[in-house]
Amino acid sequence: MENFKGQPRLPKFAVPKRYDLQLKPDLSACKFAGSVSIDVDIVAETRFIVLNAAELSINPGSVSFSPRNSSKVFDPKKVELVEEDEILVLDFAEALPLGLGVLAIGFEGILNDRMKGFYRSTYEHNGEKKNMAVTQFEPADARRSFPCWDEPSFKAKFKITLDVPSELVALSNMPVIEEKVNGPLKTVSYQESPIMSTYLVAYVVGLFDYVEDHTSDGIKVRVYCQVGKANQGEFALKVAVSTLELYKDYFAVPYPLPKLDMIAIPDFAAGAMENYGLVTYRETALLYDEQHSAAANKQRVATVVAHELAHQWFGNLVTMEWWTHLWLNEGFATWVSYLATDSIFPEWRIWTQFLDELTDGLRLDGLAESHPIEVEINHAAEIDEIFDAISYRKGASVIRMLQSYLGAECFQRSLASYIKKHAYSNAKTEDLWAALEEGSGEPVTKLMNTWTKQKGYPVVSVKFKDQKLEFEQSQFFSSGSLGDGQWIVPITFCCGSYDKKKSFLLQTKSENYDVKEFASDSNKSAWIKLNVDQTGFYRVKYDEELAARLRYAIENKYLTPTDRFGILDDSFALCMARQLPLTSLLTLMGAYREELDYTVLSNLISITYKVGRIAADARPELMDNINQFFINIFQYSAEKLGWDATQGESHLDSMLRGEILTALAMLGHKETLSEASRRFDAFLKDRNTPLLPPDTRKAAYVAVMQTVTSSNRAGFDSLLKVYRETDLSQEKIRILGSLPSCPDQGIIREVLKFSLSPEVRSQDAMYALAVSKEGREVAWTWFKENWDLILKTYGSGFLITRFVSAVVSPFASFEKVKEVEEFFANRSMPSIARTLKQSLERVNINANWVKSIQAEQNLGEAIQELAYRKY
Repeated sequence: MENFKGQPRLPKFAVPKRYDLQLKPDLSACKFAGSVSIDVDIVAETRFIVLNAAELSINPGSVSFSPRNSSKVFDPKKVELVEEDEILVLDFAEALPLGLGVLAIGFEGILNDRMKGFYRSTYEHNGEKKNMAVTQFEPADARRSFPCWDEPSFKAKFKITLDVPSELVALSNMPVIEEKVNGPLKTVSYQESPIMSTYLVAYVVGLFDYVEDHTSDGIKVRVYCQVGKANQGEFALKVAVSTLELYKDYFAVPYPLPKLDMIAIPDFAAGAMENYGLVTYRETALLYDEQHSAAANKQRVATVVAHELAHQWFGNLVTMEWWTHLWLNEGFATWVSYLATDSIFPEWRIWTQFLDELTDGLRLDGLAESHPIEVEINHAAEIDEIFDAISYRKGASVIRMLQSYLGAECFQRSLASYIKKHAYSNAKTEDLWAALEEGSGEPVTKLMNTWTKQKGYPVVSVKFKDQKLEFEQSQFFSSGSLGDGQWIVPITFCCGSYDKKKSFLLQTKSENYDVKEFASDSNKSAWIKLNVDQTGFYRVKYDEELAARLRYAIENKYLTPTDRFGILDDSFALCMARQLPLTSLLTLMGAYREELDYTVLSNLISITYKVGRIAADARPELMDNINQFFINIFQYSAEKLGWDATQGESHLDSMLRGEILTALAMLGHKETLSEASRRFDAFLKDRNTPLLPPDTRKAAYVAVMQTVTSSNRAGFDSLLKVYRETDLSQEKIRILGSLPSCPDQGIIREVLKFSLSPEVRSQDAMYALAVSKEGREVAWTWFKENWDLILKTYGSGFLITRFVSAVVSPFASFEKVKEVEEFFANRSMPSIARTLKQSLERVNINANWVKSIQAEQNLGEAIQELAYRKY
């Protein structure tokens, strides 16, 4: 018995083949009863059966094992549920016969309110609050709903039956084959599923409306949502049908199930979950309201739907063997969701926006406390923390890098053969590399192991000397410290024109490249840009001469948006790592004053926020000039776009307008603040006023909060009123995300208190944590005072990590590191350990950056000159 405790994985002497599961949820008492009969293959001599179960009460008298070829029934002499290991150990008096048998277990459980396992979510119908029952089993919570082998490699078939109130809708992975009504209850039986992992099993019980369509080969697709919101499902439905058609061709395998349901759940911890045939979503990721949703909401719905449907092949049909290979699921689905969205909405230029994913991956992976893409998982509690920017965004970025290196056609062909080979089974990272290596003849395994088996990435330094380019790679850390990692780097570069593109693999520490052909007299001052279109997962550091040429190329609009983005983002990262003075970064930012590309400007805005915060800690007396300089940078695009949309303008301009106006409001730009106030007043009188459409609402809300104080709180109270009156999640989140931008500490305290009140769904509280720099200390005090409540509400899921990083990371002093360490000395736990270390590392990086800015010579004069320069 003791041998089974404390193990990361279940023993393999018994293997499940099929589950016959019956459940009866009680939505008013918030509990459920169930029974499961599991066809089990005993493959090695044992008198034990060990499977997963958690938070269930098992009826020992109901447990038995009946071998297929015998009339004998084996009853266990001992039934033990080991809660700390989440295992159920059945100890039989004698060895069980090898071969197939049926394991029967009766059990009861709680419909919890923690958004994991089999849980309850609340909604209103005709003014009355009701419960629905929902599942969220990934990564390891099917065991909270029924005893099972809850690991991805134990694939089996599932036959599910639900006993539910007869007026409710009951959905599962497969289509309904029979509904028997018996007075107030009905028994709903579903078709048996194909072979699948437990984390993809799903059932939902509640009141719903739906909209429906079909693919060209007859797959029925539905979007379910709360009663009265059906029309908000139309956009996602259209995207889903198009996406299924596209993936069927791309993967060269038809969608494997007879139907696809997508459903909006009011209380939902993640963005969405790819359960086979029954995909669950947050309302904000599935519903789109023509009247009140912004362009950014529309794009979010499209990319999330495309991501989840990619999983129906990559994840569900072919499943990772263990959580070490989670990135195969998430990195791939992220990458291919851009491929699908670009095909359906080419005008969104979504591959340029992919750079946001790349940057998020680079930012996390620049920390010493990052982790490799392939990460050892030794306990179920560790899995939640790797659903992060490494698995999703670095994963997607290295796939994009590899596809760009191998070529799109070869990549697609090899993928299709990988999916055919591993369909209905499990795969590891090396299986994907083997398929791509076979299809391309390139050394994919050797190349990619340097990117997935070690953490971090290189910065490639480039110098121009004697008609040669000198390349040198070293590991990049945001802290500025030196690392000893080395990679096989696919280098691409252009000189003076995109017609002349060169590429090679940098396999050593350094290498020279002869560029005589580029260095004719007329070309001596030509720009040289590495990592063309930012397809590589690395940063570039140019010598001063090359950097000056690139700045000139940006001002003269010679470079593509992706390359303009890359130069800016790498310079920001190098400045944070204290390898580039702030003066140099600010001078470069000035070259973007006529920028109009959405993705480039969006990143420029987020860099101004970060630089502004650090500069305020380092040199508060320079802030008026710094803010004036930032306002000047955005003036050109703000005047071009104005507050009002023009007829037939692009989706990207609609998104950009809101972001630019929000930035100007945050920078205290007087005209923006007063215009926002005028439009907000009109909006309060008429929620459908054309003066404040969804795309500019957040800007107006943020502007209003800039002038709110504890003694002048009318704007705050008005926003709370709008929050309480809307039933659209996107609108609530727009408001929640705007409230904490207020500089008044008393108001910040109220906002944080409001975030944990029953008026805010627990999944949404973290939107209120993005506090102004004036609110950091208030947020930390509030966090410490409310730690027990936060732990009770969020302690069992991944959302608690969002609280830790949002509250701790913005600080910039070594004293704060000590204070946070002391607070967590006796409060840490496995599920936040990695996040806490990463957050403290960020504070140390900020503190060192502040010190270096304080020591920078002539910074004041340089900023004065930049702020008042006449162009």
